[in-house]
Amino acid sequence: MSKLKAWISAARLRTLPLSISCILVGAGLAQFYGNFDATIFWLAILTTTGFQITSNFANDYGDGVKGTDNRNRIGPKRVLQSGLLTQKSLKRGIIVLILIDLLLVSALLYFAFNQNELIWIVFFLLLGGFSIWAAIKYTIGRNAYGYNGLGDFFVFLFFGLVGVLGSLFLFLKSLPVISFLPAISIGLLSVGVLNLNNLRDHKSDKESGKNTLVVKMGYKNGKIYHYTILFVSFIALSIFLYLTAKDWTGYISLLAYIPIFIHLVKVKKIKTPVLLDPELKKLALSTFFMAVLFYFSYYNFL
Repeated sequence: MSKLKAWISAARLRTLPLSISCILVGAGLAQFYGNFDATIFWLAILTTTGFQITSNFANDYGDGVKGTDNRNRIGPKRVLQSGLLTQKSLKRGIIVLILIDLLLVSALLYFAFNQNELIWIVFFLLLGGFSIWAAIKYTIGRNAYGYNGLGDFFVFLFFGLVGVLGSLFLFLKSLPVISFLPAISIGLLSVGVLNLNNLRDHKSDKESGKNTLVVKMGYKNGKIYHYTILFVSFIALSIFLYLTAKDWTGYISLLAYIPIFIHLVKVKKIKTPVLLDPELKKLALSTFFMAVLFYFSYYNFL
């Protein structure tokens, strides 16, 4: 494999639609409230993409150094684990991405706020810094939170509340309380993807000391948890649409839950963790599908 292909592999492009989903939902809400800006939208997409790739590089580095990515791992082989990139090269890549992230955050805030809104510029700069920290600390360091069962919380926070509500605020400069419902929905779907990954890897994670929530609660309870968060996601979005939809077109985002509920039936039947791997892609793409439908269901409000 060439160096370029190794870096593309480390970027884990298949994870990007999931990270973009929260921006699509935030932008959909902005269109609903009648205050959409294309420049802010695309810069937000680029920024969250940068954060996600930074997190993927850091995850590869952290799990590789700690030995979590080993021969017992079920999922795709990682670049550090496989020797395609060295620790030094991957660390340099992380540093370069952090610099790019900072530039993107600065550009986003430049177009989103006026000079007299300094307090919000500072707040979002701090939020951007916290996002970069979270991307790095998931697996890197002695107290990496991904190894202490906190990964689900941070995914819900950043892929749900921060991603959706933060992007909405950039457009609207306010946060209607009802907008928390779709933020909760997309956040729980994202947690579902992580939980599915942890269900698949629970044996190797336990052996390597990565105490994910599934390792802590057990495989059986991890499945029950999976059913619960996806069902609550459906309820949260359904309530929001019931309160806001003007006609039947406002409900089209619920179509994405058809493959999600089919996915739940399959997960219930699966006994061997390795068979969960194909379901990861299905759930991630269904989440992205929901976000796209949500975005376009409010497109005519412009």
